[in-house]
Amino acid sequence: MATPAKQRMSVMGTTNLEGEILTLDEVAAFLKAGKRTVYRFAQSGEIPAFKLGGTWRFRRSELEHWIDQNSNQRAPAKPATAKKGRR
Repeated sequence: MATPAKQRMSVMGTTNLEGEILTLDEVAAFLKAGKRTVYRFAQSGEIPAFKLGGTWRFRRSELEHWIDQNSNQRAPAKPATAKKGRR
């Protein structure tokens, strides 16, 4: 069974999640954050958003990029190479 996201199809019949536009409620659910928090972030410019008819809208692709850029996870450290001792 296809998920709701996979069921959303563009006019040409291909999946188009990258350009998907989300509402404030959908973003709050996506981020597992409160609606007030998302609104405050949008208002202050901390999260990528735009207004359409006086209501905030968000591009899923921009949110995913924002999450990647604001993540505190670092790339895995490279393994240390063993140094040979002098003899």
